[in-house]
Amino acid sequence: MSSLTHIPPLSLVASIAVTLGVYALYTLLKVFYLDFTSPLRNVPGPKSDHWLHGNREMVFKNMVENGQEGLWTERYGRTVRIHNFLGFSQLYTTDSKAMQHILSNDLYQKPAEGRYFLGRVVGPGILVVEGDVHKKQRKILNPAFGPTQLRALTEIFVEKSRQLRDLWLSKAANDGGVTRVNVIPELSTAALDIIGKAGFNYDFHSLGAGSEDVRDELHEAFATIGESQAFLGVLDIAKALSPFLRSILPETKVDQIINHSQATTRRIGLGLLNESRRNIAEGKSADNVALRDLLSLLVRANMSKEISEAQRLSEEDVLAQVPTFLVAGHETTAATWALFELATNPEIQTRLRNELLAVDNDNPSMDELNSLRYLDCVVRETLRAHAPVTLNYRVATRDDVIPLSTPYTDRDGNVHETLLIRKGQTTVLPILAVNRDPAIWGPTAPQFIPERWESNLSTSIPGVWGNMLTFIGGPRACIGFRFSIVELKALLFTLVRGLEFELAVPAADIGRRQMAIVQQPIVRSDPAAGAQLPVFIKSFTQP
Repeated sequence: MSSLTHIPPLSLVASIAVTLGVYALYTLLKVFYLDFTSPLRNVPGPKSDHWLHGNREMVFKNMVENGQEGLWTERYGRTVRIHNFLGFSQLYTTDSKAMQHILSNDLYQKPAEGRYFLGRVVGPGILVVEGDVHKKQRKILNPAFGPTQLRALTEIFVEKSRQLRDLWLSKAANDGGVTRVNVIPELSTAALDIIGKAGFNYDFHSLGAGSEDVRDELHEAFATIGESQAFLGVLDIAKALSPFLRSILPETKVDQIINHSQATTRRIGLGLLNESRRNIAEGKSADNVALRDLLSLLVRANMSKEISEAQRLSEEDVLAQVPTFLVAGHETTAATWALFELATNPEIQTRLRNELLAVDNDNPSMDELNSLRYLDCVVRETLRAHAPVTLNYRVATRDDVIPLSTPYTDRDGNVHETLLIRKGQTTVLPILAVNRDPAIWGPTAPQFIPERWESNLSTSIPGVWGNMLTFIGGPRACIGFRFSIVELKALLFTLVRGLEFELAVPAADIGRRQMAIVQQPIVRSDPAAGAQLPVFIKSFTQP
């Protein structure tokens, strides 16, 4: 019999508590020592705003809510030290050479706690994994996001966009010609239908259900996982911060919710995966609608004879892409901000509509969409001025020397052309601040001006697309950026041709708030309502 059976329950609890306390104290002392001796301590930057969360709140307020995303660069330069939890140092940089180095170097990875939380939602998909596993997944997934495949998917984008247009036309007709709509929920519904069909040949039929809030089993499971974050407690945060604690701490309410929903997601995902395999085994052509979806293309690539057994993804890796596609494809922040700008700037909306109406085709191909120059300008400007993800974090997995394009002067007056960073320290790449930097974009950087893209812009920003940082760059650049761009163009093409948009509240009443990892519009006079963009919508009729 184990000796533990002779230990009173309270003594056992106390022993565990002491063990955890010693472990936590050791970890904190180690981190404090590394931070105290860090070269970042002599880098200029703001004082900590709070003993616990440092400058974290101010990062989001400056970046999102207050429109002062360039404040720290103005005050301290391009290399800045800010404070994270308990005052630990972080590097905040808008230096182009530093950003290029960080984004292109595998030694900088996503923070472990962020990967843990995201992994609980999507599993070990490409958004979460690092190192060789990420390279392996990306190699198999890359072909599914190429131009050839997206040409085949464009018809789905346009079809679902027409369904959204018709839904809003019907609402306007029922309301006497003009309807007031919070566009966010129904843009999200359209994106859900698009990624369902284009991602894994799964039709949610959400738009076809009219204005009802329809959630089928897969959507419900995914939504439940997202909603579970409202119940996060101390134990959940402790598990995120320490892999050691995950194995010894008890199951929480969040764990129970996620485990149940993940079981549903896995069961449905396995059915979709088997269906894709069956279609391929039966020799169906890739021209078949069932084989144009991303999951089928992934399965086909993974079964290719050109891929060795060692390079192929496991069944779990393939299954993980189903919730990954759902999370990434369900994001509609860019479309929301595009409608905000068009509703705010009627002259831009009119110019865009005139270009779109000149196309004698209600079902444009990807190439036709990409040939529309002003539509391209509007999309680029939206993604520059309203980058959905405002910040990107990277953690150094070993000591490194970061090169700088702009030298910084430390607190002792010494000038440095490089920066030493320690293993475990975090770098913050402020996407929105870089995209709106007056030194790069000129004095009109904060303004929405699509015409700036009519000339060939060239910047030093190390982004994968559009001379901006929205989709970041390097080996971890957003794999689905082409998908996002073509989807946005299809939505705007269809909606702006058939509808007119006008803000239902004063433009000054629309603010921004960081929600999860994206920025969303809110109504300042009604912040408790959360994300919303109220717009008057009516049918457009040509004079």
